[in-house]
Amino acid sequence: MNDLICQQCQNTYPLSAPVWRCECGGLLDIRFKARFDRERISAREPTLWRYREALPISSDACITTFGEGYTPLIPVTVAGRSILVKQDQLFPTGSYKDRGAAMLISKAAEIGITHVVEDSSGNAGCAIAAYCARAGISCDIYVPEDTSDAKLAQIRHYGAELHRIPGPREATARAALEAAETTYYASHSWNPFFFHGTKTFAFEVCEQLGWQAPDSVVVPVGNGTLLLGCAIGFGELRAAGVIEAVPKLIGVQSSGCAPLAAAHSAGSSQAQPIQTTPTLAEGIAIAEPARGADILTAIRDSGGHFVCVEEDEIADALRSMGRQGLYVEPTAAATIAGVQTYCASAPVEEKIVTVCTGTGLKSTEKMLKLLKGAP
Repeated sequence: MNDLICQQCQNTYPLSAPVWRCECGGLLDIRFKARFDRERISAREPTLWRYREALPISSDACITTFGEGYTPLIPVTVAGRSILVKQDQLFPTGSYKDRGAAMLISKAAEIGITHVVEDSSGNAGCAIAAYCARAGISCDIYVPEDTSDAKLAQIRHYGAELHRIPGPREATARAALEAAETTYYASHSWNPFFFHGTKTFAFEVCEQLGWQAPDSVVVPVGNGTLLLGCAIGFGELRAAGVIEAVPKLIGVQSSGCAPLAAAHSAGSSQAQPIQTTPTLAEGIAIAEPARGADILTAIRDSGGHFVCVEEDEIADALRSMGRQGLYVEPTAAATIAGVQTYCASAPVEEKIVTVCTGTGLKSTEKMLKLLKGAP
């Protein structure tokens, strides 16, 4: 059965319905049977659309694409060992959020949406704005007032209407939710089609490993868009008989904003209110993740856990990646710092995959400050 289903009341909607939330206010998930024809996949161009039968869209004519996907998976030295790192900073708008935007905006075009709203700390807003421009869909992007100038310029360059919201990240989310009462919400945390784009990360990793799953996958967690995509993607691969088991999912949070790590440690099924402090890793500074319960379930079901990283660890990881030729944003460096922490207890034979989520070109101001303080 292919449909949207409410987590709260179990009400269902067809995949063609222009809804992003249930009438009861509950979160929607997608029930969809993914299919993997490996011969057909290998014969296609190296984009995320090579997994066409595993993506919930009906019309090829509505696919909105820049040829994105199938990013390199390369060995990088972390904590003295070789770790496989997916180069998702190489996407068209400079972050992995293009995975979700490509799927969501393609679906929006298919169901006749002409205008959307989205809120973001930057990368998701850039991605949605770019793919909306490609699809001819107008959009309003809501961002925190202190979002980096590089990301603001990028969003405006795509022709989006930009709204800078004072206060914490949660104030931006509330402003977008209010606007979404009358407009389709192209949200990377509420809209389930976004996760069916980020799940292609799992498909690509498995194909690049010879249709084998790694032992563990380490990803950053704010709203959990990549982690939930991994949970869906590896789950679909297992259900289709492509892999035997899903990898452990290891979530990385900044110590300055770690509501899910705290909830996991406490054995809670919901994120609890926390006090936050500023962090270099702005992309994961989410104190109230909309799908916090889903993220905690995905981590536990995979046998994984969270690691938290300090600001000096993020800065050190940023410099370390630079010395290996990788210019990534601080949120990506936080993930590498998390890998370093995880490696301290991981078996030496474990095959670990992680990701560079975004380019350092979006964080020039932070990079310059770090360079001034560097030895």
